[in-house]
Amino acid sequence: MKYIKFAIVLLSITFFSCSKKEITTVVSPNENVQVNFEISSTGAPTYKVMYKNTDVINTSTLGFNFAREMALKDNFEIINTTSSSFNETWKMPWGEQLNVLNNYNELKVELQESSKLKRKLNIVFRVYNDGIGFRYEFPKQEYLSEVLITEENTEFKLTGDHKVWWIPGDWDIYEHLYNTTKFSEIDAKQFANHENLAQTAIPNNAVNTPVTMKTESGLHLSFHEASLVDYSGMTLEVDPANFTMKSVLVGSENTSYKVKQKVPFNTPWRTIQIAEEAKDLIASNLILNLNEPNKLGDVSWFKPTKYTGIWWEMHLGKSSWDMASGKHGATTENAKAFIDFSAKNNIGAVLVEGWNTGWEHWIGFEDREGVFDFVTPYTDYDLQEVVRYGKEKGVEIVMHHETSAATETYEKQQDTAYALMQSLGIHTVKTGYVGKILPKGEFHHGQYMVNQYNNAIIKAAKYQVAINAHEPIKATGLRRTYPNTISREGLRGQEFNAWASDGGNPPEHLPIVAFTRMLAGPIDYTPGIFDIKFDAWKKENQVNTTIAQQLALYVVIYSPVQMAADLIENYEGNPALQFIKDVGVDWQETKVLNGEVGDFVTIARKERTSENWFVGGITDENSREMTIDFSFLDEGIYEATVYEDGKNAHWNDNPTDLNIRKIEINNQSKETLKLAAGGGFAISLIKK
Repeated sequence: MKYIKFAIVLLSITFFSCSKKEITTVVSPNENVQVNFEISSTGAPTYKVMYKNTDVINTSTLGFNFAREMALKDNFEIINTTSSSFNETWKMPWGEQLNVLNNYNELKVELQESSKLKRKLNIVFRVYNDGIGFRYEFPKQEYLSEVLITEENTEFKLTGDHKVWWIPGDWDIYEHLYNTTKFSEIDAKQFANHENLAQTAIPNNAVNTPVTMKTESGLHLSFHEASLVDYSGMTLEVDPANFTMKSVLVGSENTSYKVKQKVPFNTPWRTIQIAEEAKDLIASNLILNLNEPNKLGDVSWFKPTKYTGIWWEMHLGKSSWDMASGKHGATTENAKAFIDFSAKNNIGAVLVEGWNTGWEHWIGFEDREGVFDFVTPYTDYDLQEVVRYGKEKGVEIVMHHETSAATETYEKQQDTAYALMQSLGIHTVKTGYVGKILPKGEFHHGQYMVNQYNNAIIKAAKYQVAINAHEPIKATGLRRTYPNTISREGLRGQEFNAWASDGGNPPEHLPIVAFTRMLAGPIDYTPGIFDIKFDAWKKENQVNTTIAQQLALYVVIYSPVQMAADLIENYEGNPALQFIKDVGVDWQETKVLNGEVGDFVTIARKERTSENWFVGGITDENSREMTIDFSFLDEGIYEATVYEDGKNAHWNDNPTDLNIRKIEINNQSKETLKLAAGGGFAISLIKK
């Protein structure tokens, strides 16, 4: 009956579509979310979003500015509208769940200018129960064969001075701490010269996406984009006085335009997730669903895994990436030690950073092209022997390609480098793009680099290589289309705790990240630090969580590759290691049990390869008590091992105080847990 009602509405709209004043409406399958499309009195395309008959986005305009053409944003008339419904369930090859429901109603509005050129523009809306996506389509047409876009004028007019969790609209990095302010208080340009962050470009008072908000009535909104392909990344410029955001595309110093495209083409989707409860933002699959289905076919050659590696020790100063320092970390002997440890502790892979030549001349230099060689090891690292030894122990090596943002060098060597990996049976590479982009004038988030990142993914797939990208373009759900894009950084990660002069990531950081950055896709956060205070290294810094929270992150912060990031010696003999040994990394089902942005979150996940469940909960700087209802469990008895903050635990005063206990749990059970300030808990539930 819902579909019939929907169809009648659209038929009546189509009949009157010649009128500029006609409102065209599309609603979600459950009829809670509604989008109204209308042509203004000047012929401008506008849209409005409502949730349960209450305005969420006030009437907002759409359009483009071009370098060579007149702006495309006025004098339009509707020449046709079409509607459709879609309902499918598709399977993730790996991910937070096995089955994904993709159910939406779609409205396509075909527009044409009434002026002489009669240029055409289509706008497509997809409306889900948990939000909307819309994009522009430039159809093939006589008077528009190529566009040089100087700006995309997509507006989001808010209904009030919402509470916002945001990072600045940086064109190069996302490695900022989140700010929590009223919308009217957003001031992004103050971060343009942040001392802890390398190259930054923040030309507008803008925020990067995903940006999450809470209205005065308690509704949660998150703004982002999906399917970012051959286009510039979008920031959102803030008008604090009028509660409005407008798209600002990332540009280039080398061109007068921001996007160059041949017609026909489609833009990325602009997305708004809508949830009554914060936890439902995490459960949403809207971003994934707006991407095209898998184009690679069988990707079973990639196996989600936990990994250790030669990485954290460089950040602590125990060793270095380069050989000239005299304390090179990536030696054959050191790699074998990590392989032995991983094999003994149910960890499937080892990352080795600093293995290849070039690290003496990679950062702080302008002439970085041609520096790194992605197939030649340092003389103290026998790549073939390390791989052979790993195979003998059942442990795969994770390759590392730091490009130092010298894109032409990496592009020239990709085929050779990926072919080497394929010949050695290595299926995963961690890439890095530290520093200013070469060629000069390009930014990490512009069209040039979007294409660099995406082309690397497509090429790597030909060699059965999966990419975990650092200093990346933001995730926009392309892992559905190219499932070898497995994880990425794209946030202020764990390493900031080792050396940032501002004290590292505060306890509220990850309870914000779960509702902001994590909505975009998997995060390589590198959890599992047990030596919280770094006492052996005489460092002023520390990790600003308890050890219980470090365990909880294996469940809370999702990635199909999860690092046990600490040094081997900090794990040996510590009973908390058992959770890392046990915890899954690929999931059949995910349940977000509770959460408030910036305060706390609890997530339960069921392993794909067993009947076992794992639960993780984290809190900010405030201690709290939390009752967990285990009704999500299947029938039967589970042996639960609870790793919880000790009685005197505190993220700063006593971070390693940990209590471990075993109890029996079923789906009728409830358990109350106490989370210390900056703390958390982790529970393994093994089916008996």
